[in-house]
Amino acid sequence: MPDAKTRRRAAQKKTPSSKAGEYVREEMEHIREGKHGARSTKQAIAIGLSKARRAGVKLPPPPGGKKTPKATDRKPSARRSRATLNALKREGHSAASPKELSNHAKASARQRGSASLRSAAKKAVRTKGAAERSAAAQKAARTRARNKS
Repeated sequence: MPDAKTRRRAAQKKTPSSKAGEYVREEMEHIREGKHGARSTKQAIAIGLSKARRAGVKLPPPPGGKKTPKATDRKPSARRSRATLNALKREGHSAASPKELSNHAKASARQRGSASLRSAAKKAVRTKGAAERSAAAQKAARTRARNKS
């Protein structure tokens, strides 16, 4: 069940993807706090999106997977919920680390293609401050130097 704070933040957002992002963010916080873990960043995001769908956010169904029941559907089985949570508690917590999230974002961008990568980079330039831009440029220069040889 999503926190009331998450539901409020999501309600303030305009687009379904922004609303869903709040639920994914909450899921990452849960993993970092140690409430449970996740096998991968992809699984952590999927859990957040599933919560968003259950909360009534108008998102497309998951690709290939089973449909998430709507909020109006039947009550989930307590035994099944407990079993799922116990299984997640045995998983690691690195799926929500900044490094793993960064790796996931980069891999997703590469899958979408160079034009998408370019537009994401342009947006980063617009939204970052001068200091953050400078740090990113220095990091990029180091990466290029390391990969050149």
